[in-house]
Amino acid sequence: MMNNSIRPLVRGDLERVGYLVDINDMFPSEMLADMTAPFFAGDTATHRWLVFNQNNVDGVAYYVPEQLTDGTWNVLLIAVDPKKHGEGIGSALMGFIEAELAKDGQRILLVETSGTSRFERTRSFYEMLGYEREARIRDYYSAGVDKVIFRKSLA
Repeated sequence: MMNNSIRPLVRGDLERVGYLVDINDMFPSEMLADMTAPFFAGDTATHRWLVFNQNNVDGVAYYVPEQLTDGTWNVLLIAVDPKKHGEGIGSALMGFIEAELAKDGQRILLVETSGTSRFERTRSFYEMLGYEREARIRDYYSAGVDKVIFRKSLA
């Protein structure tokens, strides 16, 4: 995938991003307005939003620095149109994020996901990209739904 397909989010993307969030059952898309408000207000240092766009927004990523750390960032959202799964869009977004943060001297990138069987493909995706399973927090999201944290060094 070409990095020229990756660009910052613009307001006109929000409807399509809402669709991606909903179709991937990430969280209620009604939360997007509040989540993107700091970014659209100019806070691009601590709230970074990207989209993958080749004729249509088919992927989105949101990542932030971890508070009270030195050089640790967390991908809070990555979603790709299910019709486009397997085409390298998620890998391109993650690679772009990793390269950008490494260039800026950042040290670690974290990603978190659910430990349920429904998210096995997601966990395999991160492992394929070289992320290591760093931690599991039992019953984090709800009873019986663990949070799995993956880590990658950017150095």
